[in-house]
Amino acid sequence: MGGAGSARDDSGRQERIAAQRAAAHRAQVRNRLLLAGGAIVVVIVIVVVLLVGRGSSPSPAKSTGPAGPTGSALTQLITQTTTVPEATLNKVGSGGGQVSAKPTSTTGSPSPLTSGGKPEMLYIGAEFCPFCAAERWAMIVALSRFGTFTGLATTHSAAKDGAGNAEPYPNTRTWTFVHATYTSKYLTFTPVEELTNIPDPKTGDYTPLQTPTSAQQALITKYDAPPYVPAADAGSIPFVDYGNKYLTIGASYDPGVLQGLSWNQIAADLHNPASPVAMSVLGTANYMTAAICGLTGDQPAAVCTSGIKSLQSQI
Repeated sequence: MGGAGSARDDSGRQERIAAQRAAAHRAQVRNRLLLAGGAIVVVIVIVVVLLVGRGSSPSPAKSTGPAGPTGSALTQLITQTTTVPEATLNKVGSGGGQVSAKPTSTTGSPSPLTSGGKPEMLYIGAEFCPFCAAERWAMIVALSRFGTFTGLATTHSAAKDGAGNAEPYPNTRTWTFVHATYTSKYLTFTPVEELTNIPDPKTGDYTPLQTPTSAQQALITKYDAPPYVPAADAGSIPFVDYGNKYLTIGASYDPGVLQGLSWNQIAADLHNPASPVAMSVLGTANYMTAAICGLTGDQPAAVCTSGIKSLQSQI
């Protein structure tokens, strides 16, 4: 991801993602207004549906992307992704130049973001988003050093939007946090997947999935904006807030490194420190680990080593 041209391309893509988020929010507002219309409207709609039958309603859009592993194959994939050896992570270090964006320190000494008496790491993303797809691999590797995931499921970024336009890095294999739970004695991880990877057949927008709380939206408004991102990129995803101390906005590495690879191929590459996937994903995970160690008081000591602390000094 080098050069001004690449930066402009990514900026434009991030802007489109931000616009999609805004469109989803507008759709949610429209839905709330419709619900507030009263029982009469509801009754009319029910009567119309009964009269014209199911055939009048458009069928829900379906994902046309690849199907992920299930059963024991999924269990094996999760294990392979969440148990990357420390020696491999240490060998990758800063990623050999493959990490294009590191976490950024916030300014103004804001109040710490906490939940349940622990530092909180907040993630805002969407299933259709290829930049989020790339970032999730690194987040899962990094967070697995501090705690345990349950309920992880595979997904992929979108191939085309509701208007039939090709998305960048289509069908990038990844994970979704929608039904995932994370347990750690060191920090709280709060994921919000705002949109699916399936466009609504009526609006053409990606279908809303999870909505940030008012407090989370306030953090997006405050930090997903200048001076942390250009004004044109305000509202971009992925957005990661590490306890109000550090931020990651946008992908930390080129999602193209994952293109055409299956979930199993990506997970296997994570165990080969010389692979481009490992250099990108694990290098990003190491910087994320450095940010998390900055929240946990460098605990656990076995994770927050001198090598991680050297990365911490760069963010």
